[in-house]
Amino acid sequence: MNNMKKILIVGNDEDLREAIAVQLVQTKHFDVFEAEDNASGLQRTKEALYDLILLDVDLPDMGWRELCRLMRKQGVKCPIIILAAQDSNIDTIIGLDDGANDYVSKPFKFNVLLTRIGAQLRQHERSENAMFNLGPCTFKPASKLLITKDEQKVRLTEKETNILKLLYRAKGDVVPRDVLLHEVWDYNSSVTTHTLETHIYRLRQKIERNPSDARLLITEPGGYRLDV
Repeated sequence: MNNMKKILIVGNDEDLREAIAVQLVQTKHFDVFEAEDNASGLQRTKEALYDLILLDVDLPDMGWRELCRLMRKQGVKCPIIILAAQDSNIDTIIGLDDGANDYVSKPFKFNVLLTRIGAQLRQHERSENAMFNLGPCTFKPASKLLITKDEQKVRLTEKETNILKLLYRAKGDVVPRDVLLHEVWDYNSSVTTHTLETHIYRLRQKIERNPSDARLLITEPGGYRLDV
């Protein structure tokens, strides 16, 4: 199961970028990408979807506030954590109007940064702006949509959306059928496993390249899991 979070680090301090990247990769929970300046960072966010962005304020080509605004303007919804200089004015280093979500003052301990990253990722997953990579598609739970690579919108029902959210948050573990029934159908005792199987079948028609040979929504003994 490859359900690693994609982190983009933007900053011209190569040593800092590399140190953070190495430690994040060593956790085996993150796939890390780097950009050496704001322009390349902005370009990367146009080309790919990230789960979180780490942005160093010490960049020569553009103020971090302007970069945040541009990223948000072009549709970036993921959390942005600012890596702030130690002597920065804490009252002004982060402003929601600029698009940043949190900051960490340099120098910092890696476990402090990791804690902030985890908190922002958990909060974002439950927000209206959450977007997840799901195979070749982008999954937008709040809108009940799958967006294909060619920008086609695939509508999901509320039950289909809730099934995908529950499976995604299991991070590759098998979710038992009775858990899905209880969570998605709100403990309705009249709902049977046949109802669940019907919804799984319909989901596969929407998310699988070949629904008869499922590679994303996998049937396991006793339940289902997502392999994204």
